[in-house]
Amino acid sequence: MFFHMKDLRIVGLVLGAMLGLSQVNAQEEKIETEGFKFETIYDWDATSVKNQYRSGTCWSYAGLSFLESEALKNGKGALDLSEMFVVRNCYSDKATKYVRLHGHLNFAGGGSFEDVLYTLRNYGFVPEQAYSGLKYGETNHVHGELDNVLKAYVDAVIENKNKKLSLAWHKGFNGILDAYLGEYPQTFSYEGKQYTPKSFAKDVTGLDADDYIIVSSFTHHPYYTKFVFEVPDNWVWGEVYNVTLNDLKEIMHSTLKQGHTFGWASDVSEKGFSFRKGVAIVPENDIEEMDGSEREKWEAMSKAERDRRMYSFNGPVKEKVITAEMRQKQFDNYLTTDDHGMHITGMVKDQEGKIYYKVKNSWDTNNIYDGYFYASEPFVLLKTMNIMINKHSLPKDLKKKLGIK
Repeated sequence: MFFHMKDLRIVGLVLGAMLGLSQVNAQEEKIETEGFKFETIYDWDATSVKNQYRSGTCWSYAGLSFLESEALKNGKGALDLSEMFVVRNCYSDKATKYVRLHGHLNFAGGGSFEDVLYTLRNYGFVPEQAYSGLKYGETNHVHGELDNVLKAYVDAVIENKNKKLSLAWHKGFNGILDAYLGEYPQTFSYEGKQYTPKSFAKDVTGLDADDYIIVSSFTHHPYYTKFVFEVPDNWVWGEVYNVTLNDLKEIMHSTLKQGHTFGWASDVSEKGFSFRKGVAIVPENDIEEMDGSEREKWEAMSKAERDRRMYSFNGPVKEKVITAEMRQKQFDNYLTTDDHGMHITGMVKDQEGKIYYKVKNSWDTNNIYDGYFYASEPFVLLKTMNIMINKHSLPKDLKKKLGIK
């Protein structure tokens, strides 16, 4: 098709008007739907995203994901470690302690990062191919029945009217684990060689449990000391190092700066957490802290409108300034609990320059960021229960304060 110059000028005017209108519409649309735009600061290697499905085993997935990244950093290649091997060992030993304490211990599928180190230290690891834990007719982990059967079993052992433990009870308990998860892999073949769980952990993964520590920040214990973390899933009574909130932030930054990732135990029950939309934030919603005009506008809104404004996830919002007192209050009032374990693999900043942590989850890849999400620094500082790190990534002054060599 050919145009004369006059026709081209007319077409140009029409197209220009249309373009101007489309730019206005695009700008309006951009304000409404542009969302978060992230620029990478650190992004370290991690293995593929897994799916814990309907099992309370996030702690095993997150802990092993972190250690798989450590193995990658150490040149050991991309390992796929068995989460259910860790779960199996911990369930078996948890049952012994539960019975010994007459049932006065939390007994469920939950756990902590300490469980992963406990398994590495006492039993070793095995690859996923040697122990999938899927022996009960499912293609994904569905632990409701297993958890209930195991709990009923140990309760029956404790309530035994013979007033003494049978010699068979723990063998029977392990028999249930065999039936559901598979028989214990005493030896197995991996890449043409035979291993035991301990020799595999030593020779293939190269991981040493003593290289890793768990760090937290709470005011009900002295800083720069260790304490047994008081949460129901800490059945091993594992200790954490207690540091200030500023220290905790420095440790997370320092760890990522040195090329390490870290395990992250947190609470994701807040309205500001949306895995589907890939963001976790802590919006500033205290009316008392707003200036006059902003406060008047906010008070005039319905609660539904306030929530829509705060939790629309259409882009960065003003967030709370987190203090140690806020963290402690949330913990003391059960608003921050040992809810979920994840793996932080990097750091980004949004279009306003605010910091977020890149989080690898264990809920498959069906969200906007293929199984990852971005947690704002205020969210992480407020909701962190503890983190598992390589102790060698600690800043020197904190090593000295904590007595770590």
